[in-house]
Amino acid sequence: MDDRLNAIFSRRSIRVYTDEPVSEAELQSLLEAGMAAPSASNRKPWHFVTVTDRETLCALAEAHPYGKMLAKAGAAIAVCGDPKVSDWWVQDCSAATENILIASAALGLGAVWLGSHGNPEGEGAIRGILGIPDSIGVLSLISIGHPAEVKDARTQYDSRRVHRNRW
Repeated sequence: MDDRLNAIFSRRSIRVYTDEPVSEAELQSLLEAGMAAPSASNRKPWHFVTVTDRETLCALAEAHPYGKMLAKAGAAIAVCGDPKVSDWWVQDCSAATENILIASAALGLGAVWLGSHGNPEGEGAIRGILGIPDSIGVLSLISIGHPAEVKDARTQYDSRRVHRNRW
């Protein structure tokens, strides 16, 4: 593996965290990385809700069927998008989510993407807990913390999925 791509290859879904808090400086860096993502026509339809309050993290853990790790996370970021700003908000916010995940790995943090878009009940629960307006789409939650588990960097390259010039 090319060491220059280490942040990408070391990005793994981390669901177990230490008790060390995620600092405001770390959250700021993650948000800056998210907002560095490309967006259609540079419309930047994203909004982010950062969560460090333990009671709110526990409520999100209960609300999301795959989000139990949020109860022990140091922080979470809800990635949201405004459909009035761009018809491409889902793609744009997906790029922002991936940037945050890669930045988490680069900073030595652990994170996992918890999708919510397309699940009206789940989106509604997150919307209610975080006070997100009905006009804003909820794409994902990102659970973030200092990792208490280690996963090796790896590539998942599969040449059978690559087609050259034509299918």
